[in-house]
Amino acid sequence: MRRRPLLAAPFLLAAGEAVDLLLVLAVDASGSISPEEFLWQREGYAEALTSPAVTSVIEGKPHGIGVAMLEWGAPGGAEVVVPWHRVTGRASAQRLADAVLAAPRSRQSWNALGDALLAAHGLLREAPFTASTRIVDVSGDGPDLRSRVPAAEARDRLVEEGITVNALAIAAEGQVTRGGQPLADHYRAEVIGGPGAFVLSAEDRRDLARALRIKLVREIA
Repeated sequence: MRRRPLLAAPFLLAAGEAVDLLLVLAVDASGSISPEEFLWQREGYAEALTSPAVTSVIEGKPHGIGVAMLEWGAPGGAEVVVPWHRVTGRASAQRLADAVLAAPRSRQSWNALGDALLAAHGLLREAPFTASTRIVDVSGDGPDLRSRVPAAEARDRLVEEGITVNALAIAAEGQVTRGGQPLADHYRAEVIGGPGAFVLSAEDRRDLARALRIKLVREIA
């Protein structure tokens, strides 16, 4: 897995500091996503992260939350695009959103979702701070196709360590896997796991901010 260095900045946490939640946003950047769709996706994340509904929940956390973003697609090629940030309220959420919008798109190919989960696992292990609650928030528009480690096996490894995996199925209306299974059902069976794990759906990337707001509030709260 290729990773960009965790950049030092005033709003990053000191090593070992505790937060109430560690959250990895694992975002599909595979070849099925056009430049226009990719922009909608980034803007949807930025909008959701800075929404009053999300920031108010974050402000209710005594120690804030740690958030990082990686993009996935190519087998073994998931890449960190936004390093760990501590988010405690509106100002720090805006800094995170600005970093999401500014990050260059990583180079990805096709749908290695299991490898993405293992990359998120590694990112959690390398976090410069600690939390009793750890969540991987996966979004994607297709099934696992070319993982070195199948998604269900990777998911089970995370769940064994107490990590919850949730999923957002994009363009889920009518979207099916090669076996004819609805995408949301595929994510439900092969991707999510852990206490309270769930799948939400977005009709398309323009619907992403709405779905993400609901998802983030539920995860953080």
